[in-house]
Amino acid sequence: MVDDEDLIAERTPLPDAIGGRLREQLVFLAEVDKLKTVLRQSPLAAADRRENDAEHSWHLALMVSVLAEHSDEPIDVGRTVELVVLHDLVEIYAGDTPLYDDAGRESQQEREEAAADRLFGLLPADQAARFRGLWDEFESRGSPEARFAKAVDRVQPLLLNWLARGGTWRTPGVTADTVRARKAVIGEASTPLWTMVQELIGEGERRGWVSPGE
Repeated sequence: MVDDEDLIAERTPLPDAIGGRLREQLVFLAEVDKLKTVLRQSPLAAADRRENDAEHSWHLALMVSVLAEHSDEPIDVGRTVELVVLHDLVEIYAGDTPLYDDAGRESQQEREEAAADRLFGLLPADQAARFRGLWDEFESRGSPEARFAKAVDRVQPLLLNWLARGGTWRTPGVTADTVRARKAVIGEASTPLWTMVQELIGEGERRGWVSPGE
């Protein structure tokens, strides 16, 4: 359980008359406002700054709605939107782990699982179990919805990097082959999106926005 002193809701406590299930839900909803403060490495296309996790999650939800027709398998769009909205909430406590941060990726799973227990544990027990189940589903890619959600999660920052003419592709040590390898999960969910992504990476390589592969 999270220490009450760490919770946003305890900075301006709710009236005592608001209790039970609703109180737990409001405490959780206040706490996830912290997602707006978690900065990612991806540059925005519309402004000269990095995006935050809340902006990323909103963009993913919209992308699922727009691109669902490109899934290789039929998907429940509503469930897929839930998956992309929930999956990064753990970064409130675990922090963002950039795709090309190999050192950070070594401890990512452990940090994020602990964060999931801590954050979803704020909810009523039934919702805590459901949300944790959805988060685990996304991580395991164990359903068509989870595979497509993961694919969109990989497409979104790649599109931002393309629009920024490189973005995090310019990270030292990253090559076009590195990008292709880290984005390969897209091909597990959507042949059209994977074809598109390979075209963007290849063109970025030709334009000098990412170091050539071997």
